[in-house]
Amino acid sequence: MPWFSQTRIVGLCHDRVMSGVLSSPVVLDPAVGDRGAIERLIEARAPYWPVQRYFTNSAEYAASSGNAAEQMVVAPVFRGDWALDGRADPDVEWLLNDAQFAEAARTVFGGAEVVRPHTLYCNLTWQLPFAQGAGHVDVPAFRGFDRNEWPTTFLSIMGMSGLFEDVRRHIATGVAWFYAGTDGGFEYWPDGPDRPSRIHEGAIDNTMIVGDNDFMFHRVRPTGRVEDGLRSLSLDAELVHDGSGTWSIVDEGKTVASFGRDALRMSLSWKADVFATEAEAACVDDHDDDIDLGGVVARFVDDLRERGVAASAPDDPVRDPAFIALLQEHYVRYPTVGAAA
Repeated sequence: MPWFSQTRIVGLCHDRVMSGVLSSPVVLDPAVGDRGAIERLIEARAPYWPVQRYFTNSAEYAASSGNAAEQMVVAPVFRGDWALDGRADPDVEWLLNDAQFAEAARTVFGGAEVVRPHTLYCNLTWQLPFAQGAGHVDVPAFRGFDRNEWPTTFLSIMGMSGLFEDVRRHIATGVAWFYAGTDGGFEYWPDGPDRPSRIHEGAIDNTMIVGDNDFMFHRVRPTGRVEDGLRSLSLDAELVHDGSGTWSIVDEGKTVASFGRDALRMSLSWKADVFATEAEAACVDDHDDDIDLGGVVARFVDDLRERGVAASAPDDPVRDPAFIALLQEHYVRYPTVGAAA
């Protein structure tokens, strides 16, 4: 069946056709006017900790990364939160509210009227010479149904199923790179996972791609050399800066690696809620069009039965192993086609 079938959606917050066609990402070059300001922020906001600290367990990590590993691998990829829930310290407020980012988000979502930036974080990668996962979508959020209360694995299945587009929160994601290396690029599938991907690599320094990453598959390209191997760390590892240009990874009291800034791939992720109209934003704010667990499970069960699959709602559908496995079998997928030759 096609990646995403067309669906007519008419609801309290929707009165237009949602075609299920991916919106074209927007490329910004340059991403920011003051490149030096980013470098000062990177240094001032050190130290950083492994990205896996931001996942509650291995299942959440697998859902977000596209990896099926039973146990998390703590690689030298570090994260720092710069803004959360729309709140930013004065030194990064200008970046969260960047007008160019907001305009790109409006374009991605067809001229949306309302853009509310809420999240800004950075990932810093030293040596990860393998593609990060098979390609994934970010964990989506739905009206009345998000990761604040529900498991990310279940939310990811909801997103991949395509059954909840009428209640999916539209979130624009901009990813910018501040890295002069020729590796460590970005592979993405703007035409769907069954069509060739595109690769943004090489001259990526101070560029940004803004898209619907809860719907568009993407992944990080390898950084570093395979012959240098992959360092395995503990969750207590830190990425620190000495104030004079040298970065080091310190794990369990020992310095396991030191390197210059040029060896550190830095990406910055910006996220904003996007609404087609002020009326839609108000509808969402007032929770007039929320979905609850009963509505979610009913859609899954009805769709499975239409497919000829015997299905019924278990007592704890978001955690029942058999039910989750059934949903994964029928709805979870990853890209099948790489970049065009």
